[in-house]
Amino acid sequence: MTVLALDIGATKFAAGVVHTGKEVRDVRRVNVPREDVWAACRDLLCAVAGDATITAVGIGSAGPVDVRTGITAPLNIPEWKSGFAIVAAVRELFPTAAIRFAIDGACLALAEHHVGALRGVPNGLALTVSSGIGGGLIADGRVVLGRTGNAGHIGHIVVPGWDVPCLCGGVGCVEAVASGMSSVRWAVAQGWPGSTGVQLAEDAHNGNEIALAALHRAGTALGQAIASAAALLDVDRVVIGGGFAQSGAPLWDPMRAALAVHARLDFLSDISVVLSEITNGATLVGAGVLATGDAGIDDLG
Repeated sequence: MTVLALDIGATKFAAGVVHTGKEVRDVRRVNVPREDVWAACRDLLCAVAGDATITAVGIGSAGPVDVRTGITAPLNIPEWKSGFAIVAAVRELFPTAAIRFAIDGACLALAEHHVGALRGVPNGLALTVSSGIGGGLIADGRVVLGRTGNAGHIGHIVVPGWDVPCLCGGVGCVEAVASGMSSVRWAVAQGWPGSTGVQLAEDAHNGNEIALAALHRAGTALGQAIASAAALLDVDRVVIGGGFAQSGAPLWDPMRAALAVHARLDFLSDISVVLSEITNGATLVGAGVLATGDAGIDDLG
C-alpha cells in the first residue's frame, strides 16, 4: 500500500512517496513542458509509483484551482491555463486510490502547521515566493479553504506604486512585482545580463545596482502585501518559503522596512515574519499530509 504526493508548480512537477504523513521520500522532479503537459505529469507519477498499489494521492497545485470540480488552471502553464481536470486524470491512472486535491498554498500551510514554523500557531499565513507567489492560511488551528479552494492566494493582492500587468489579467498584483520571474524580467529590462532569480540574488549580494534595485522593489511590494493581509486576517506569524525567499538581506530588509511603515495598528505590532524551516519541497510535504487524510480537509476532492 503506497501513498503518493504530487506538486504541480509553475515550472516543475515533483512527486514522491509519503511516509508517516509528514515525510516524502523517493522524490523525482521534471520540468513542465510547453506541450503534452499531462503526459509529463503522468509519466512522473508512474515512475514514482512503480509496481506498487496506490491507495491515495495528494495533489497540491499552483492556482487558480477549483476543488469542487477537481480542475487546476495554473497561470504559468499555458496548456492548462483554461483548466485541466487533474483529479479525473489522476483517478483514471489510479482507479482505486483516494485522490485529494488542494491549491499549493493550502498544502504549504499544512506543511508549516504540521512540521514547520506554524507548529502550535493557531493563526498564521504561509507564503511561497518563487517563480510565482502563493499562500495559505491557518485560522483558529485549521486551514482556510474558501468557496473554491483558493483562499490565501496572496499573490494577487494589489500593491500600490506599480501598475505592472499580471498574468491573471489584472494590474499591480504582488506576484507581478515581487516574484522571482517578475523580478528577473524587470532587471533584464533595466540592462541586467542574467537570467535567473539565483543569479539576481548573487549579484545583489555582490553590489550590482540593478540587482539590488530589483530585490528592493520586490521586498517593498512583499512588505506592503503582508501588511495588508495581516491587518485583514489578524495572524500571529507569517512564514515565507520558496527559492526566491532565500535571497537574504537585499530582499528581507526592504520587506521588513515596508512592513514597519504599513503595519501600524496595535494588534500588528508584534507580528512575526520568519523564513520557512522546510528547505525541501514544502508544498510536496503538505500534499503528503493531505494524501493521508490527516489534514481535516478531506472534502477538497
